[in-house]
Amino acid sequence: MFFDDPFPHYVLDDFLEEDYALKLSEEFIDYNHPAWFVYDSPLENKKACNNWYYFPPTTYEFFQKLNSEYFVGLLSELTGVKLHADHGLHGAGWHVQGNGGRLNVHLDYSLHPKIKLQRKINFILYLTPEWNNAWGGNLELWSHDEATNLPKENVKIIENKFNRVVLFDASVNSWHGFSDTIKCPEDKY
Repeated sequence: MFFDDPFPHYVLDDFLEEDYALKLSEEFIDYNHPAWFVYDSPLENKKACNNWYYFPPTTYEFFQKLNSEYFVGLLSELTGVKLHADHGLHGAGWHVQGNGGRLNVHLDYSLHPKIKLQRKINFILYLTPEWNNAWGGNLELWSHDEATNLPKENVKIIENKFNRVVLFDASVNSWHGFSDTIKCPEDKY
């Protein structure tokens, strides 16, 4: 479903066949695996991995499909913008947050550091079955304050729901993140 407030975005539930989404969820490497790049600062506490070497078969295949000419073409048609795949997964790949995770409301980088193209679309697929929204980590979309060039107010909360995709334009003052700290069991992320 398409929404325009506070900036253009889509929310799509049941994006994949449930068995396939569960397989992707099961393939995440262990939360303490050394392949994770750790972001730990006052602004964020999360882990990410964009190294194709660590992706098990189903995940590898899925990232190939997301970067395929066919899928990127569908996204281009949906958004009305000519898009290009980022096979290097810069800022993409697996992202996880566990207990104590945080992601302050922010804007993403606008110019890809390697290929010098504008970062246009964010594609988030939630893959944690049985996530309890009371633990936090729900995506917040904020309006833009023209006077201060900062986030103004939380306009929308999108729940972290298994097999849900959130797609949004990352180039239009699209302030996003979450203002709470995740409080979940140690075995969830």
